[in-house]
Amino acid sequence: MVFSSHIFIFYFLPLALLLYWAMPARGRNALLTLLSYLFYGWSNPAFVGVMLFSTLVDYAAGLGIGVSHVQHLRSPLAALDKDAPRTRRQKNWLLLSLVSNLSLLAFFKYFNFATDNLIALTGMTGDAASQLDAALRITLPLGISFYTFQSMSYTLDVYRGHAVPLKNLIDFACYVSMFPQLVAGPIIRFSDVASQLTQRTLTMNKTVRGLAFFSVGLAKKVLLANPCGKVADTVFDAATSSMLDAWYGAVAYAFQIYFDFSGYSDMAVGLGLMLGFIFAKNFDAPYRSASITEFWRRWHISLSSWLRDYLYIPLGGSRKSAMRTYLNVMIVMLLGGLWHGAAWNFMVWGGIHGLLLSLERFLGKKNIYARNPPGVKIAMTFILVLFTWVVFRADNLSAAVEYWGRMLYLVDGSSTTSLVSELIYKPYYLCVMLISGLVVWIGPDVWDWTRKLYVWKLLVIFLLFWSAVAMLTSQSYNPFIYFIF
Repeated sequence: MVFSSHIFIFYFLPLALLLYWAMPARGRNALLTLLSYLFYGWSNPAFVGVMLFSTLVDYAAGLGIGVSHVQHLRSPLAALDKDAPRTRRQKNWLLLSLVSNLSLLAFFKYFNFATDNLIALTGMTGDAASQLDAALRITLPLGISFYTFQSMSYTLDVYRGHAVPLKNLIDFACYVSMFPQLVAGPIIRFSDVASQLTQRTLTMNKTVRGLAFFSVGLAKKVLLANPCGKVADTVFDAATSSMLDAWYGAVAYAFQIYFDFSGYSDMAVGLGLMLGFIFAKNFDAPYRSASITEFWRRWHISLSSWLRDYLYIPLGGSRKSAMRTYLNVMIVMLLGGLWHGAAWNFMVWGGIHGLLLSLERFLGKKNIYARNPPGVKIAMTFILVLFTWVVFRADNLSAAVEYWGRMLYLVDGSSTTSLVSELIYKPYYLCVMLISGLVVWIGPDVWDWTRKLYVWKLLVIFLLFWSAVAMLTSQSYNPFIYFIF
């Protein structure tokens, strides 16, 4: 079930909110957990078992780490002393949590990748390759990359003394499974919502602002991301295209992935507010960044900060030698790329960003951006990001290289692309691309814009929601890019 579907907007969400608001406060976590499991199991009930297993392991690990042998569960629990050494038992519980989560992620997400590479390395072809591929093919549970990272943040925070372990299994299951951010984030850290799990308020202000977030996010997804995606798919799937078409298609994909993912994050934040939760910001106008370093402070903030705090800093961060810092950056970005998908494309995408981040760190204030005005720096950064999106979007590495060739006029397809041009330069698509550019570079930030909601803003929000719902009735193209991650 996706947020931009009739069954979610007109049936699941209204019923869930009515039940939730009518439920006494002490029963809301149990109800929200039940609703979230129903939401998650809608497409494939078997996935529920995987999430339940991860939840039970990390719940037990949290208590194993945070509760001493002599401490009784009925007594109040407290966070561990941050400076005190950890016992072997606590280390073993943390190891169990990490190994179980990473094993689940590795098996379900990367088993097919390993199978494909095994077939390629052995040179297997024909029926033998097809039979092996069919026998070993694994279905990827939705959102496993997101909820395993969330669940690991809980045991890591308890181990480090940053969070108090939860006694109540329902509260913890609610944290792991909350449907607003379950399948496509943002990645909610336990320490950010620990107090809200046991005490939160439902207010009219939160509900109205939540509806505003949801409506704006839905409009981003349906009115902008989907048509931009049609343009991008047309160009990327074409056998060839002219240089202009290739740039146009790359920009369309940059807009699609931004509005698709930030729109989903806005809807998740809005749903959280309607349920009384306050989630952290996940996007901060990333295409206005004046460097790649700044881009990663603004794009998918919940993932980049997770990787920084739970991987980059434990590896040594920038506290050791310069070479070790560059190595740490590369490790984090390569694994970050692999987190997005089990394919070489994503590793190359992460590797390119790692190289660019390392280069910026190496050049420091003398970097190639420094002497240019802000607008030029933003344009240069966007072009670099645009080239990296090509390898992220392409079907494989050779297709990415071929597409880069089109963008640089190394591959001339201008004589064969009249049909592509007729499809992508329709007035409707040109209008959507123009509006997308205006929203990306000069539009107001949703967080700031919804802080004070006047009557005229409510009318705009209603029109956006109505237009998006009306468009849904005629759109058959409605993919969510980050669902596959």
